[in-house]
Amino acid sequence: MIAIVDYEAGNLKSVQRAVRHLGYDALITSDPSEIDRAERIIFPGVGAAGASMESLRKSGLDQVVKNQVIDKKKPFLAICIGIQIIFERSEEDDAVCLGLLKGQVKRFPAQTPDGVLKIPQIGWNQLYQTIPHPIFEETKDGSEMYFVNSYYCDPADRSVVIGETEYGIRFTSAVAKENLIATQFHLEKSGKIGLRMLKNFCEWTPSGTV
Repeated sequence: MIAIVDYEAGNLKSVQRAVRHLGYDALITSDPSEIDRAERIIFPGVGAAGASMESLRKSGLDQVVKNQVIDKKKPFLAICIGIQIIFERSEEDDAVCLGLLKGQVKRFPAQTPDGVLKIPQIGWNQLYQTIPHPIFEETKDGSEMYFVNSYYCDPADRSVVIGETEYGIRFTSAVAKENLIATQFHLEKSGKIGLRMLKNFCEWTPSGTV
């Protein structure tokens, strides 16, 4: 069973439908015992960093998530706001985040050498694969993925970056470390390529895990 972490964010059901469409059992839950029983975990959603972290801390899910990722080493996928709150801090709401990866989350610059940048980025944009990873199996480099974001991740350790995208600047749009994968783009809204990547996650066994 795949647990989809319910922290009062939107977009959970669309992820659940996508996972079930692929033939896997997926449960939206905030119950620590159900998350603990799950074979793998997805942390999706839309929203602001501050509100997301407040909800996680209030429910105790921040520690549940850390336990599953760090101690139990379960396959873990974070999507959209998920990729942002796995870092240490976000400029959005000056939020202290989970700190699963070292680095900051920054707002897109309003002005670039090419002119005024429309914020948020909404729509399709290309994903450039920087490091081979099982999540990319049977996908083409430069594929169009669906984004909705005003902020981007700036990892302190560049070795975790597996994908980048251009929007005014070149920014990190996918990261991976051990049992953790995270994407800024919405896999569940990115057509056949997004579903293929979601399927890859559902079948992935990280190195060093059983």
